[in-house]
Amino acid sequence: QVQLVESGGGLVQAGGSLRLSCTASGIIFRLALMGWYRQAPGRQRELVADIIGEGKTRYAESVKGRFTISRDSGKNTVYLEMDSLKPGDTAVYYCNGATSADSLAARNYWGQGIQVTVSS
Repeated sequence: QVQLVESGGGLVQAGGSLRLSCTASGIIFRLALMGWYRQAPGRQRELVADIIGEGKTRYAESVKGRFTISRDSGKNTVYLEMDSLKPGDTAVYYCNGATSADSLAARNYWGQGIQVTVSS
């Protein structure tokens, strides 16, 4: 079975940094898309950032200039470097991977989520 496992979360002070990592196992093909979503209490799950194909990236407006998504070439591993963290970034962060970025039939996988808490 396919598993996505996140690591790197925790508690940090506002203005600090964290680096999240996610590695997919149980799949031999490169995932076409990998990304990060987050869900804060009382909020809908939202896209934070994703990376597609040769490196096309997309970011939520609220994190542009502060977060950077990257992945190892040819590997199902994705990272999220989070700098200048704000209390509003507090959420459970979920790793996401998909077998296609433009097919409705794409398989979609999710990690179990990891807590990021930013104190003021």
